[in-house]
Amino acid sequence: MTKLKIVFPLAAIAFILLVFYEYLPFVNKPLSAEPKRRRWTATDSMLCLFITSVYAFTAFLSLGDETGIESFCKFRDRGEYALFELYESTDIGEVRYYPGLHMGNYHLQFSSDGEEYTTASVMKQGHADLFKWKTAELEAGSGSNVRYIRIIADSKLWLGEIAFYDTDNERIAPETMLVPDGCRTLVDEQSKIPDVMTYQNSTYFDEIYHARTAYEHILDESPYEISHPPLGKLIISLGIRLFGMVPFGWRFSGTVFGVLMLPALYVFLKKMFGGSLVPACGTALMASDFMHYVQTRIATIDTYAVFFTLLMYLFFWLYWQSDREGNAWKLPLALSGVCFGLGAASKWTCIYAGAGLGVLWLIDRISRARAMRRAGTWPAYLKETRSNILWCLLFFVAVPCCIYYLSYWNYGTAEGMHGLKMLFSPEYAKIVFENQKYMFSYHSGVTATHPYSSVWWQWLLNIRPILYYSQTLADGSRSTFGAWLNPILCWAGLLAVFAMAFRALFFKDRTALFILIGYLAQLVPWLFVSRVVFEYHYFPCTVFLILALGHVLSTIEHYHPTPKTVIGTFTGTAVVLFAVFYPALSGLPVSRWYSTNFIKWLGSWPF
Repeated sequence: MTKLKIVFPLAAIAFILLVFYEYLPFVNKPLSAEPKRRRWTATDSMLCLFITSVYAFTAFLSLGDETGIESFCKFRDRGEYALFELYESTDIGEVRYYPGLHMGNYHLQFSSDGEEYTTASVMKQGHADLFKWKTAELEAGSGSNVRYIRIIADSKLWLGEIAFYDTDNERIAPETMLVPDGCRTLVDEQSKIPDVMTYQNSTYFDEIYHARTAYEHILDESPYEISHPPLGKLIISLGIRLFGMVPFGWRFSGTVFGVLMLPALYVFLKKMFGGSLVPACGTALMASDFMHYVQTRIATIDTYAVFFTLLMYLFFWLYWQSDREGNAWKLPLALSGVCFGLGAASKWTCIYAGAGLGVLWLIDRISRARAMRRAGTWPAYLKETRSNILWCLLFFVAVPCCIYYLSYWNYGTAEGMHGLKMLFSPEYAKIVFENQKYMFSYHSGVTATHPYSSVWWQWLLNIRPILYYSQTLADGSRSTFGAWLNPILCWAGLLAVFAMAFRALFFKDRTALFILIGYLAQLVPWLFVSRVVFEYHYFPCTVFLILALGHVLSTIEHYHPTPKTVIGTFTGTAVVLFAVFYPALSGLPVSRWYSTNFIKWLGSWPF
């Protein structure tokens, strides 16, 4: 079976080529321009709601524990300690602990008489250890005949919970908490201690940075993760405020935004291509995409960058298609600018998307200049352009700068500043300015390597996914998940992008040109980035892969003799692959046999 698994990717490629073979006879055909096809109907409402609801159920399923450790013993300085007395002298076999905020170490000491203590372990609380269950590495023989346990902090540290186990792996409840009284919280949530550490009860991958920083914003603590703008972490903090500093809480906001991408995309496809078939199938492609599912369920900031990129291009498309009569065109342009500001305040990669909008705006100006010169209305064009430039400066420079500047509010409050007046203080302005300098130097100076890093051309072909989580369970099954694209979307989408380039170049197709520039704006900057990068950096491109496929499917819908069969089969295949790969997207435990023979299509896929 292992040798025959090459049949799967070959079959997928053959299927995609067959679909494009059906498309080729119509590649030069124009898209339908019927206005009535773009009117929202009851069918659209039902299809959009159905796809979104099914996806939402899947996305929130097993997202993470809804309860967890939320009370912390707060050691304020070096040398502070907590002291426990057990009911009787016991042999300690294992100690588990749940680190909270701040970084340092604890010295775990055992004693049989409360007088002489032996250091049994140095329990680490580094940046990669926070809000996840850890097991202390005990010195051999140190756990014999223990009656008293002392935990000494070497700096300001928060410790959530600690659990002691005997050599039979039975949990030991301390008889008394001797000092300090404030650290009784170390053993007040013993019922929440899991049997094993998993992604369900602990942070993983970059959640160690972003979930932590979101929590720090709530507490008005100085943020740890400052290599990206603040807004993404502030959005993550909304879920924590609602559900607590637990896995479900810190992943909630990203999952909601992942769900909201679906109706936004449906509207985009409806406005761009009309009808109900293509919008429904395109939305189903996003709902069944591996990257979209995995990336929006992790507490990182990429989800918000992609969400706002989707919206800024949706609103700019409405502007792009407007007749520019009156003032109606200003609203979609303004909304696009607001979304650009929100995206840039979440992650700098949205600035790439903004550059794409700039190129589209310039093309639009040149196109209108030619048309109005031929119509003999050149003076009117110059007046319109001056006005347009002024509005764009407001919508895409002034407003985004204000949004970006305001997003640092919690940086100011962490430094003791309060009220609107802090926005006008030199101290606040310095915080914002210094962070821009730091971010630029950080990203330009990254030299780290990673076993699951990749390069841009591997993203195009789905060659090197990033593995986020992998655990072999006691029964031999494996729980894993990573981020990469649904092969149908990835490989067919790439062909569709080439089709957009062909149509834009040879048939002056404005829709194809719009999609192509949006895609290239997200991809081309990465060609010149020398630092370590990952497959998830291709995530924003998936929006334009789907739009490109929407163009192809819309052409098939209008000109193919059996369009529903072709489009339905294509979309259904993507959904089936999502179901087949679901264990590698959700962490659902499966046998190693299943993982090796059905999920690991290519040798470079780490499953």
